This record gives sequence, C-alpha cells and structure tokens, in this order.
Amino acid sequence: MRTALVFHPRYLLHEQSREHPERRERLSYTIDQVREEGLFDHPLITNLTPAEAPWDAAARVHIPEYLHFLEEASKKGGFIDFDTSIPPGLLSSALLAAGGAIRAADAVISGEAVNAFALVRPPGHHARPGTGAGFCYLNNIAIMTRHVQEKGIRRVMILDWDAHHGDGTQQIFYDDPSVLFTSIHQWPFYPGSGSVDEIGSGDGEGFTANMPVPAGTGDESYHYLFDCVIAPLAREFSPDLIAISAGQDNHFTDPLTGLALTARGYAELMKKAVLLAETLCGGRLVAVLEGGYSVEGGLPYTNLGIIAAMAGLDLSNIREPEAYHGWLVRAMDPSAHAKVKEHAAALRANLSPYWSCFE
Repeated sequence: MRTALVFHPRYLLHEQSREHPERRERLSYTIDQVREEGLFDHPLITNLTPAEAPWDAAARVHIPEYLHFLEEASKKGGFIDFDTSIPPGLLSSALLAAGGAIRAADAVISGEAVNAFALVRPPGHHARPGTGAGFCYLNNIAIMTRHVQEKGIRRVMILDWDAHHGDGTQQIFYDDPSVLFTSIHQWPFYPGSGSVDEIGSGDGEGFTANMPVPAGTGDESYHYLFDCVIAPLAREFSPDLIAISAGQDNHFTDPLTGLALTARGYAELMKKAVLLAETLCGGRLVAVLEGGYSVEGGLPYTNLGIIAAMAGLDLSNIREPEAYHGWLVRAMDPSAHAKVKEHAAALRANLSPYWSCFE
C-alpha cells in the first residue's frame, strides 16, 4: 500500500452559501472524478475515514478565546469577515477537517501508508491563532504539524503552493526553527503578505521562504522554483516529514486567481515532492487540500494528477479536456518567468546567511 486518501462524506455538507466560492462542489466533482477513474479501488491506494480532531490538538495552535468563540458562534451562526461567515455547526465541520489532516499524518508516521492526501473542507491556511479568515477557521496543516511533533517527528517542512499566501501558517511558525515554511503564491494578491523579505524572526529567522510570482505564471516557473529554492532548502534542512498545503487555485481556469498551471504541471510538481520525500524522510509526505475554485475545469483534473503522482502511477494521460486549452493561452504571460527568477534571486540572497546552499 502506497497512498492513503482521507475523506468523509461530511466534507460535502459544510457551506456558507450556495453562491460562495468555497462550496461543496469543489470537492464533490473531485470525488466523482476519482471514483470514475477507479482510484478508490486501486491496489496502491487505501481509503481512510477521519474523526474530529480533539480539542487539545486544536488548542496547540489556536488560543482558547478563539476556540470558545467558534463554539458559541456555531450554535446559531456568526461572522468573522465578509468572506468567512460561521454557519451553524461550523466548529464540528472545522474539527473534522483538522481531524482529516491528523488521520493522514498518523497513517504516514505509523507506516500504514507511505504518503497521504487529506481531501478536506473547510480549508485552513489563512487561520491564525486568534482568528479565521479567507474561508478558513482552523489551520489544518498547523494542527497536523504540532500533532506529529507531539509524536516524535522533530522537523517538518511545509510547502504551501496555494495561489494565496498562507499567512496564518506563516505566523504560527514564524519564530520556530523546527518548521521550515516555504510558499509559492501570486503577488501582489490577497492577503497581501508573503514578500521575499519575510524570512522569520527570533530563533526562526531564515526558516521562512516566500516565493511570490506574478499573474500569468505557469508550470515552467513553479518547477524552476522547486528545483532552485525548495529542493536545496529541503536537502539542507533534512525534514522528518514533508507537508503540502495543496491549493489548486493556481490552475489556469480558476475564477479567483490569475495563474496558469496545468493539471499535468501539478502532477509533475507532486512527483518531484514525492521523490524528495523518498530521498530525505523515507517517503513521509502528507498533502492537505486548501483552495481551488475551478469546480469543473480545474479541481477534478489537478487532484486526480496529484493522487496519481503520489501513488506512483503513469502521468502521461493527466490533462484537461481540449475545450479548456484556449483558456491556457489567455492565462499565460510569457514575461512572468523573468520576474519569477528575479524574485528567486532576491530570496536566495536574503537566505544566504542562514543556508549554505545559497552562499
């Protein structure tokens, strides 16, 4: 058994409104596609059902006042910001999402699976210790990271490739040298953070690596950043586990962003991450679903490619339907790669005092 998929039917019930971008179809279309391709029954894939994360697991990341606020607001409904309302029953849904990340990690560190993908909702990487934001309530990947550290995993490398900067995750680990936080994200863009100058503070100085990319950035640039920034950092940091905040809103059909990744580009990126984990930490890799709002044109194909890459399956047929390819031409900006290389050079210079690979 190689790859675990963590899913619960209740992930399809959470909803702020029928028109909200973070609606149930984001995941239901993926589940239908994965089922249609037979991956739920593939001999290299196992299916796991999560439970809600315990309160103390969430409390390792979030302050008690915020958790109690969510508990009270979940009784009748509440409000965090204009993008992030609290429907009745929210806390249970959020704890189940965090529990999915934990179940995925437990499968990997116990040897039940080599790697795992938690197909969860709601997402989490904008949630900070004391508040939610950007469709997020509890920081699933941070809760999972603290959970595995309680179980003896010392060093965790987080790769956040969501189109929006994972500001919540960055804040949680900003002064912590046991967690290397790396992020590729569209910039300038929501939430406005994630410049190359944000590299950590205190004991964690040098352990945050932000790779902002302009609109129109495509597969070539993401693979360039993986090869020249992420992989060298990973080899020097030598993580015990690699965690991926897997946001699929970089896809060229996504309605909320302006990037130009393809499903094949995503699959090949995950293949590189899997090989890196096999080299550095016995294959231990956990991916947790974050954003992605192209319900029909993007998510079913990107998530399918990611799962295939994690399971070591053939990627040659991972692609979007031909009808979408005209969108790719319109989404790509040929000048973006030069700006990506410029930002990467600035980041390497900023990190060179801390990492010999950038000297």
